Amino acid sequence: MSDRTVAGGDDIGPARGTAGYAEAADALALQYEEVTFEEVHRDVLSLVPAGPARVLDIGAGTGRDAAALAASGHSVVAVEPTAELRAHARRIHAGSAIEWVDDVLPSLALHRCPGRFDAVFATAVWMHLDAAEREQAMARIAALLVPGGRFFVNLRHGPVPDGRHMFDVSAAETAELGATHGLRTLLSSERSDLHGRDSVRWSSLVLQASDSHHALD
Repeated sequence: MSDRTVAGGDDIGPARGTAGYAEAADALALQYEEVTFEEVHRDVLSLVPAGPARVLDIGAGTGRDAAALAASGHSVVAVEPTAELRAHARRIHAGSAIEWVDDVLPSLALHRCPGRFDAVFATAVWMHLDAAEREQAMARIAALLVPGGRFFVNLRHGPVPDGRHMFDVSAAETAELGATHGLRTLLSSERSDLHGRDSVRWSSLVLQASDSHHALD
């Protein structure tokens, strides 16, 4: 594994969900890195694979989570469509064994990183997708999980920052959508914002594929 970037799709084009991130990349790099992987995912840490696993981090930003997972011995593919954030990731986490991919939900082609994953993370990503995109994305993620693999979803609730493209997506809706694609809910929790924003709260979910999960398309 390396910190190089590979193109994940033939032509992913601009994604609405990435609106506002390139312009704010410098500030976001500071914000993302001032909290740790363990703090962000404290409610679900016991469900993260303990031994070496193949992990996909979608919307990896500056690589905070990807680097922590790689440091734990996992093989990590990090998807981030915003070049400015990937540049910060290389600077901040230089030397981390992360395979960076320029790709985006809901299609998430991953042409150069085929195969399935033991765990998939989507932290502060899912609310950028509209209803049709969420349906397509859930089907894609379900197909990317090994039997018994887990999908870790972190949802932001609150006012939409200027220039961003977000939807109000509940934990219940996300769990229900996962169930339609054979993913059962292992955990659903809520917490306040780690950056002290009173108007923002977060939901964490872990959805698991069945042990008899269908093969990857």
